[in-house]
Amino acid sequence: MTYQPELSVLKDGNAVASTAARVIAAHIEDSPAAVLGLATGRTPLAVYADLRGRVARGELSFDGVRCFSLDEYQGLPPGHPASYHSYMCRELFDHVDIRQDDWHLPDGTADDLAAAGAGYEAAIRHAGGVDLQLLGIGENGHIGFNEPGAPFESRTREVALAASTIRANASEFPPGDTPPTHALTMGIGTILEARRILLLATGSRKAKAVAAMMTGPIDPAVPASALRLHPAVTILCDAEAASCLSGDECG
Repeated sequence: MTYQPELSVLKDGNAVASTAARVIAAHIEDSPAAVLGLATGRTPLAVYADLRGRVARGELSFDGVRCFSLDEYQGLPPGHPASYHSYMCRELFDHVDIRQDDWHLPDGTADDLAAAGAGYEAAIRHAGGVDLQLLGIGENGHIGFNEPGAPFESRTREVALAASTIRANASEFPPGDTPPTHALTMGIGTILEARRILLLATGSRKAKAVAAMMTGPIDPAVPASALRLHPAVTILCDAEAASCLSGDECG
């Protein structure tokens, strides 16, 4: 069975971030032991800023919340400034009252990445599964680091990154550092097991991917199109990211 995601087109990226933060905060307030799946990259930065501000003002608590991040680069130590371990600490975990044992990332430095992926899957199952999964979308339609062609039934595993993804993320690395070519990521099958999914998209560079996700074939060539197989998906995007949804020619 296929479903049509709930789509909200908002004025700008700030509105997308504040709306997403309200959704996440409301979910935590309703379920203080919520299990969250968290995205990385540039799109959620303002969301995490909003959430840590709510905690600082005493409006929200992460005490009892459990978090599983989507992905991590292969081979980057946790302390590397471009690792997603560093990212999540810098943007959220170091600023909220979450217990250290309650946040998790894939281990991209493991000697046996297949075992690390299986262990991550087991940890998610042990937590009772993800209640709310936050996602971004890549320009090529990827979710997590599931690049075009990723099987819809895929689980947490090692993946090769597309050249376009490596280029898009290169600015996150210190000058002279070569970005990794591989990562460990939750699979599409893992993502689809979340009870609710919230995807954010901002900017004109995401417009074609949003249109392909929403109106194109449901096909591994556009990994995000798998979200139309899930009954509880909300997409928040700004007007630029929605600009190819009108049916007109999109350049």
